[in-house]
Parts: sequence; structure tokens; C-alpha cells
Amino acid sequence: MTILETQGLAAKHAERVLAVAGAAKKNAALEAIAQALCRNQGHILAENEKDLAAARASGMKQSLLDRLALTAARMEDIVEGVRQVAALPDPIGQVTEMSTRPNGLIIGKRRVPLGVIGIIYEARPNVTVDAAALCLKSGNAVILRGGKEAFRSNRAFVAVMRGALESAGLPRDCVALVEDTSRESANELMGLTGYLDVLIPRGGAGLIRAVVENAKVPVIETGVGVCHVYVDAAADLDMAARIIDNAKTSRPSVCNAAECLLVHADVASDFLPRAKKLLDEKQVELRGCPRTATILGDCVVPAQESDWDTEYGDYILAVKVVDSFDEAVDFINAHGTGHSEAIVTENYSAAQTFLDRVDAAAVYVNASTRFTDGFEFGLGAEIGISTQKMHARGPMGLAELTSSKYIIYGTGQVR
Repeated sequence: MTILETQGLAAKHAERVLAVAGAAKKNAALEAIAQALCRNQGHILAENEKDLAAARASGMKQSLLDRLALTAARMEDIVEGVRQVAALPDPIGQVTEMSTRPNGLIIGKRRVPLGVIGIIYEARPNVTVDAAALCLKSGNAVILRGGKEAFRSNRAFVAVMRGALESAGLPRDCVALVEDTSRESANELMGLTGYLDVLIPRGGAGLIRAVVENAKVPVIETGVGVCHVYVDAAADLDMAARIIDNAKTSRPSVCNAAECLLVHADVASDFLPRAKKLLDEKQVELRGCPRTATILGDCVVPAQESDWDTEYGDYILAVKVVDSFDEAVDFINAHGTGHSEAIVTENYSAAQTFLDRVDAAAVYVNASTRFTDGFEFGLGAEIGISTQKMHARGPMGLAELTSSKYIIYGTGQVR
């Protein structure tokens, strides 16, 4: 039996205990984790600094270093996320439907855990805690396989959480870390049938594509974020400038950051200089269509066809002037990844039509795409942003980590 199979078997055993642990015990375990993270913050940050030093030495670009970095403030957010998950209603055991058949059978549907969840992700150590907290509250054991860039941070987080689980009376194997960060371990995890019930990839396009194409375990696909902001002819232009500035520059490395700005031709000559003034403060590179270059001048890098489909994760923004609302919607549906899309407009009809016609997990009117986030949506945290159209779409919180079983009460009925 391989190390991963041993972890899978231990997780199966742990999940059977966790599935019937009840809300009080799970919440106590989450609070124990929160307290243990606070006590061990110094050690965790020291391990993270080792990861950062290695990443800098390898030439990792700044936007990815930002994803990898932990700070005292980010640790506070992580701990708060754990406590928010603990405060949420426990979905397990909820009966969502109940009806009585003509023969007297009472048939209902009850929420149950998925079982053992595997998560493959890249250099974002906060995912380690967010994912574990959500899995624990929803009654699922979890096997985490992070990237090599964050290995020391992930190992520190998991050691702290396993100790806290044990102190709270739950099996430490409810949370496990794959310590082999080679491609072989990822491939083995993708084929861990019989142990994993579902696999969730969280990362860049290459990782997600590899998991979707090669996994034998059922996959919930989280999406790449080629997100658009469309500034309509009826937009409040100052509002629109603030929104695109926030959507692009507040944290460009994350999947809900805007990668493409669409501007109606009627307002482009007025709006683009306003937006550029704000974007220049963060030295955002603009890759624009010919009309964008005509308005803004030589500072615009001529956009290539590939720019309309690129998740930059950096201070780069593709810009296109469009002639109509319909052109904007068609462009988004052609080039978007189904993640998050926004319109800025004072036209009620345009806003409602945008909500109806744009095919994405989250569609905004007059707000930044940066709100597509489990914490911001009141879910406490998220396991990822699903862009597929199965049972989970958008930020995946507790409910998306459950399945259901039919429960049937009879009084001796036979067929």
C-alpha cells in the first residue's frame, strides 16, 4: 500500500467519525483550530518566510509572491474565516424535502457529507486552512496536496490543525497533507478511486485542465478568471473608473480580478483618460485595441488576439472599445471563462438584460468583480469558485460540499 493509499484509508475511517460528530463537536474543533493558529502564528509566519525566500531566489514574479505571502493581518483573516465557518448553520442532517406518497410512505431528502475530498492547489497557503475548515464543518475528511512553493507553510498549518483536532476529540486524520509535491503524487491522487469521493483543483488554467483531463475521481471544476468590466454608454464614469481600478489593482493575482475592460464608444474618449489616471498609480500596462490607442496614445501596447483570452494575474489590462451593448455581451460570452462579469450603467433595462444574458457564475451591476469570494458572500470561506454548471456554481461554501440521501419511513408497506 502506498503512502497516499494509507492516507486515503485513514481519511475514510476518520470521515465516518466526523460524519456523525454533530455540530457542537465540529464547532469546538474549529474553535480549537482557531486558537491553535493564533498560538502558533510566529512559527507559521517563520515557515512562510522560508517559502518566500526560496520563491524569490527562484525568480517568482511579484504577483505570485503576493499569493504565497502570509502576514499578521492575513493570519487574522484566516482565523476569522475559521470562526465564521464555525458560526454558520451546520448543513449536515438538514431535511430539504419531505412528502407523503399515496401508499403512506414518507419520503425525504437529507443532506450528507460527500465523504473524503481531495484538493490540489498551488501557491496559496490560506487555501490550506479555508479548505480544511469548510470540509470539517460539512463533515468531510480532506486530503490536501499543495504546491512545492508553499510546502513549509502548508506543513505548518496542517500540523497545527491535526493537533487541534485531536485535542477536541476528533481524529487527526480528518485533515491530511500530501508531503510529496512531485507530479507523480498529483497523478496518484487523481486516480485514488476507492478512497477519494471527489477531487477539487484550485489554481491556474494548466493545473485545472490537467486534473479535469486525467482524473479518474469525480472532479468539481474550479475556474480560471478571465473577468470583464463593461462600461456602458449610460455609466457614471467616475464610479466606473473606481470600479475598474479596484477590480484590476486591489489584488491582481487572484481569480476575481478584472483582466479585460470593455468601453462603449459613446463614452470611451471621456472615460479612458479618467481610468488611466487611476491605473497609472499602480503602473498598469494597457493592451488595447486600435481605438483605445487612438484615445490614449503610445502608452497603449497593441493587443494581440490572445490578450482577450489571457488571465494575466498581474498589473496588465486588456482594453477594447465596443460599438454597442450587444457587442459587449457577445464578446464577454465568447472570451469570458464563466467566472465573474460586471456592467457599470445607470440604465435599468441594460442592467437587467446584462444579468439575463451574461453566462457566468457571478454577474455584477455597478460593483467590482473582486467580491466573488466566500468570505464576502457570507459563506465564511470558500473551497474555490466553481465555473461549471453542476450542483456547485460560484463560491463553494458548506452546502456545495454536501450530497443527499433519501430517507423513507414506512408502516409495513411492500411492493
